[in-house]
Amino acid sequence: MATEIKAPTFPESVAEGSVAAWHKKPGDSVERDELIVEIETDKVVLEVVAPEAGTLSEVLVEEGDTVQSEQVLGRIGAGSAKGGEQKKEKSEKADAQKSEAKAAPATGGKSHEVKAPTFPESIQEGTVATWHKKVGEAVKRDEVLADIETDKVVLEVVAPADGAIAEIKAEEGSQVASEAVLAIFTEGAGGAATMADETPAASADDGSGDEKIGDKILAPAARKMVAEHDLDVSKIDGTGKGGRILKEDVQRAVQAGTAKKTAAPAAAPKQAASAVPAFEGERPEKRVPMSRLRQTIAKRLVQAQQTAAMLTTYNEVDMGAVMDLRSQYKDTFLKAHDVKLGFMGFFVKAASEALKRFPDVNASIDGTDIVYHGYQDIGVAVSTDRGLVVPVLRDTDSMKIADVEKGIVDFGKRARDGKLGIDEMQGGTFTITNGGIFGSLMSTPIINPPQTAILGMHKIQERPMAVKGKVEIRPMMYLALSYDHRMIDGKDAVQFLVTIKELLEDPARLLLDV
Repeated sequence: MATEIKAPTFPESVAEGSVAAWHKKPGDSVERDELIVEIETDKVVLEVVAPEAGTLSEVLVEEGDTVQSEQVLGRIGAGSAKGGEQKKEKSEKADAQKSEAKAAPATGGKSHEVKAPTFPESIQEGTVATWHKKVGEAVKRDEVLADIETDKVVLEVVAPADGAIAEIKAEEGSQVASEAVLAIFTEGAGGAATMADETPAASADDGSGDEKIGDKILAPAARKMVAEHDLDVSKIDGTGKGGRILKEDVQRAVQAGTAKKTAAPAAAPKQAASAVPAFEGERPEKRVPMSRLRQTIAKRLVQAQQTAAMLTTYNEVDMGAVMDLRSQYKDTFLKAHDVKLGFMGFFVKAASEALKRFPDVNASIDGTDIVYHGYQDIGVAVSTDRGLVVPVLRDTDSMKIADVEKGIVDFGKRARDGKLGIDEMQGGTFTITNGGIFGSLMSTPIINPPQTAILGMHKIQERPMAVKGKVEIRPMMYLALSYDHRMIDGKDAVQFLVTIKELLEDPARLLLDV
């Protein structure tokens, strides 16, 4: 029975694609997960691999044809009678190509327009932040060519194929619109001969779509997953033919956490110091353009203060009970969940419970309408070198504390690397910001529109407190709740903050729902 070869499921922002290249022709034998055809969209080139071993029996769309998401591209039948002959032809062809490459440098093949990604409706334009490759420099397909900085995230632009940049049309610092042409890319150009002449000790491609890294052979789908999770290939055992690493092998390694790379050594102090700009003269000054993210932050903060009737109420919480829990279970928690037990998990869970009890605080204002949310999506402010970003934890009421801590650690790492997606920072019904990690004792946080409230955490500081008629030194934290008085009455704001205080001072309430 024939097996259908289908196009991948395209994202919502991608309407269609075109068949860029068939790597097999009818009658060719194929192995499972072997690259068969490439689909080119306006954003990336997608690989389509064989769902099972067999023979390519039928091609339904030709190169250059437009295809839809999940459209049938061809069919695979049983049998591989031509397998030995095909492998022999492939080997001879590869040898011939290598000989040609050694004899003369590559002049380049098909040209592509490298375009900026399709921006969401909320983003009008971006800035070319960095070109990672120069004109003529050899690159591999899907290698990062440039970074586009928008007012929310940094978007990566990758190479559509193996080759080189022939011409850069948008220099660093220039403003670009959605899908603007950034460069002209030529397949096989720039250093292709040099690459072919080198001994493939570390990484090689045999022309089938498989890639050899060290002594490991990776299927295309496995190669992508290894890159996405930044794994050490040498720690993954392949179950495919000849020890070939399949997608399933990588999935098992990700779930087991056995293929993580060893942390790179910290940069030397001398290297860090070199990044500091040198100033000259007696009264030095330096003028630099404000980043798009910083411009957006400034605009939204001013807008929030101009449009919301913002007030702030304060309270203080004794963190002794939470600190005792952390001290008692931190080692067990780390061993069980592979993440440290922090304070934010308790605050997110306490806020989720309080938001259920006070729906006005969990609501949003849309023009003259009030939108009540039947779920709790809490944004957690993360500081980066580029500015403050607020990724959102979804459905926090159903999350465990371990899930919250893992999510925050992941957000922090990807925020600093500029890897957060736009969808991860949109929405949110409430926000928590923690100035205490920088030593802030008290502050007035600004609401994140269209939300109607934000909770500010601060530094834990030992202070003398009256406890049952006696003075005791207790670990205290000031809490601040800024709220939109157009939506939330003072009574509800105060009671909401008191609820969080009570839940944190007696964490058993979080378990008992009282």
